[in-house]
Amino acid sequence: MTNKLTAAEIVAAARSDDKITGRELIDGLITDFFEQHGDRLGGDDPAIIGGMGYFHGQPVTVITTHRGTTPEEKMATHFGCPSPSGYRKALRLMKQAAHFNRPIICFVNTPGAYPGQTAEENGQGAAIAQNLLTISQLPVPMITVILGEGGSGGALALSAGDEVWMLERSTYSILSPEGFASILWKDSRRADEAADLMQLTPQALLKQKIIEGIIDEPDDHQEVISKIDPILNQQLQQLETLTPTELITRRHERYRKF
Repeated sequence: MTNKLTAAEIVAAARSDDKITGRELIDGLITDFFEQHGDRLGGDDPAIIGGMGYFHGQPVTVITTHRGTTPEEKMATHFGCPSPSGYRKALRLMKQAAHFNRPIICFVNTPGAYPGQTAEENGQGAAIAQNLLTISQLPVPMITVILGEGGSGGALALSAGDEVWMLERSTYSILSPEGFASILWKDSRRADEAADLMQLTPQALLKQKIIEGIIDEPDDHQEVISKIDPILNQQLQQLETLTPTELITRRHERYRKF
């Protein structure tokens, strides 16, 4: 059982290449998915996939991080670390969803935003900040499911909505255990110790009410889809009973509790 795994073991499992991907979830949960490209400023980051489709017959906007499955894709997506154009593409889709009154579903598996020089030159911090500001004002429901790694502001830029759910073997943290150990002890080899200290497990985050719930994660990906489906459906139905004002007020209260 996952609850017997140590924090370090969960970190390793969250990083596994055997993880279910956002593309698989879109294929398994969303019908008539239509992918949209570009941030309308000249970029189209492949580390972010987004578009519209139907979830249980209801129009929704879906955004997911993408780590790539081939060596070429992994290089192009920076192993799942979005660039500013990726976050701006997500922002465009969020605003479009609000305009057409579509709920937003996000699937996240990223070590964090791409830390390269080009990303900083193109406004990485500003892009993430703009996402956070916009999400705080969205008049439509937004639910995020953390599939593997949920690292730093790179994950938060897609996870600051109404609810966050995590698969059993996933993480959600301000930085990696290696980074934490390097800062605190000047020794990245103490990453396992750091993982335990950071309380990276979904169970610890649920106890602190940082997330809304943990989703069972069988090894079979089709079973994972069948576990996520009813939870998303039920939670979206509940959120859609709220008015836009109630939704935004509830969202603000959620984060003030932290």
